[in-house]
Amino acid sequence: MSKRIDLDQIQPNALTAMLSIENYLSDTALSCELKEIIKIRASIINKCAYCIQMHTTEALKKNISEQKLFALSAWQESPLFNKAERALLELTDEMTMISNAGVSDTTYQQCLDLLGEELLAQSMMQIIMINAWNRFALATKMTHS
Repeated sequence: MSKRIDLDQIQPNALTAMLSIENYLSDTALSCELKEIIKIRASIINKCAYCIQMHTTEALKKNISEQKLFALSAWQESPLFNKAERALLELTDEMTMISNAGVSDTTYQQCLDLLGEELLAQSMMQIIMINAWNRFALATKMTHS
């Protein structure tokens, strides 16, 4: 089976709802760099080439370090990420692979301590949204034209 349904054509209201959340996320206080790091890391875990390509391109346009982008697949071993980024990447990993063990109390508390409630909530919504987009792209086998 090569051709899949076009969700945005068949269910345009669903796409409109997703884009509404994207509009909310574009106005949050979470930095562009953190947003892109979340999007790329979750997309790497989910093996969503469509989203990896899209968000690495965006990250480069926003002058996010190529070194950081290259290191995202092994962020735990990389010295390039600060405490807040590391906590956020751990949260991204745990939320993206939620069925493994959920979000640990340690990760949650570390993010809360470093980010505060508002940025933690915004980060969680960003993680939820990119995971939704990954599933959208993977299930329909989206490709760049």
